[in-house]
Amino acid sequence: MSPAARAVADSATMLRRQLQHMRRYPTIPVLVTGLPVVFLLLFVYVFGGALGAGLGHLAGGRGAYAGYVAPGVLMLTVASAAQGTALSVAMDMAGGIMARLRTMPISQGSVLAGHVLGSTIQSLASCAAVTGVALLTGFRPGAGAAGWLGAAGLLALASLALSWLSVALGLASKSVEAASNLPMFLLLLPFLGSGFVPAATMPAGLRAFAEYQPFTPVTETLRGLLTGAPAGRNPALALAWCAAIGLGGYLWSRHLFRRHPVPATA
Repeated sequence: MSPAARAVADSATMLRRQLQHMRRYPTIPVLVTGLPVVFLLLFVYVFGGALGAGLGHLAGGRGAYAGYVAPGVLMLTVASAAQGTALSVAMDMAGGIMARLRTMPISQGSVLAGHVLGSTIQSLASCAAVTGVALLTGFRPGAGAAGWLGAAGLLALASLALSWLSVALGLASKSVEAASNLPMFLLLLPFLGSGFVPAATMPAGLRAFAEYQPFTPVTETLRGLLTGAPAGRNPALALAWCAAIGLGGYLWSRHLFRRHPVPATA
């Protein structure tokens, strides 16, 4: 078997391991889906009436705001899944599983690839569930098949990028507790962007940050694909941010993984 074929086969094995782990220990998958659903219901049913009526271009009440906030909640879902990835990696490290896998005759990159692929699948499944809830709250996307496929592709790309970053954060954490807290900034970024209110309504300093941070162009591109809102240059920025975060996370993860000492029994 060629090295490339072995790497693919080993990555598939590690992916099956992650999927089995999710099935046997459903707490993290439930939290990944549950937290964004709670925020969606909170913002639509508690704040949606005021925000939908108070923001000029959203004049239309709660239903209009549900259409605006849904892409932001989808990005919150992706960030929530990424936090779970960091926690899963740190648990493998603390339990000695990562060290044990390194002593086995498998492709070393497959160990991390299994976490990333599992996280991406979990993220997309959670996004599908959150979209279903959003439709029940009044979200009425006007996207055709191409728009839905584009949105799914962008969510997959963002999930892949943030998963690599979260793997690196999990490897860099000194403990499981630290790994659960280190990616918290990812959960804040959708709120500090255009996920829940337009960046134009924010104070000048915060507005500048909101417009240039990575979650905003991805959210605006999703909004454009699903609702037909003008996307401008956001698609190019979204792809660039995803590529930069994914590549940076991959290189950082590979460096940390290789630096981790191999057990003496290897």
